[in-house]
Amino acid sequence: MNGNTLRILLIEDDPQMRLFLTTTLEDSGWNVLQAATGKQGLSLVRSHGPNIVILDLGLPDTDGVDLAVRLRKLSPVPIIVVSARDRESDITRALDAGADDYLTKPFRNAELIARIKAVARRAARTDAPSLTGVFSVGDLRIDFSRRQVFVAASEIHLTPIEYKLLLLLARHAGLVVTHRQILQDVWGPSHADQSHYVRIYMGHLRHKLETDPARPRYILTEAGVGYRLWAGNDAPVF
Repeated sequence: MNGNTLRILLIEDDPQMRLFLTTTLEDSGWNVLQAATGKQGLSLVRSHGPNIVILDLGLPDTDGVDLAVRLRKLSPVPIIVVSARDRESDITRALDAGADDYLTKPFRNAELIARIKAVARRAARTDAPSLTGVFSVGDLRIDFSRRQVFVAASEIHLTPIEYKLLLLLARHAGLVVTHRQILQDVWGPSHADQSHYVRIYMGHLRHKLETDPARPRYILTEAGVGYRLWAGNDAPVF
């Protein structure tokens, strides 16, 4: 994903905010698609394949969190929520629904631009994995060259952030990766204190990879420190 040629879908029902955000994004050289409702947003994702979605939660025809769930089922496109809702429970619900980032209104233009560029960089790194070969432990297999993940014979479909997290853990298989290191590597330095991001997405990974997410075999918690990918007795450490 080239950050200079982004096609951004803005789903926002407030005409003034939509105009403001569109102007801000176009001034940065990006192409902007606009939707005033969730239905319009879904249609534009299907027809135009945006690189990033900016989503307001207060839409007239659907709750933005529910829309995030539907978007995530439809496409792996990165989703940045921009909302006046600032409670941690609202942020947690949005991230749990599949959003990649959350920005609270009001915000500075520079912060929004920085978040978009960070998401674009993460997506670009995910699209071009730096590891090659195959990591295998137990029933878990990661084919880095093909960007495919399997548990036993079943392919597991991960979002870009989920794959980025698993890639980081695999790179350090058998070793503890701290919360701060995970946040900085996956979301960037501006998120270094937002540990709930890690908790939510590790939960996503466990539900997809583990037979019993409450008693994980592969993604192990080191209480108060971080997470470790089980390396077994013969799994390589990158």
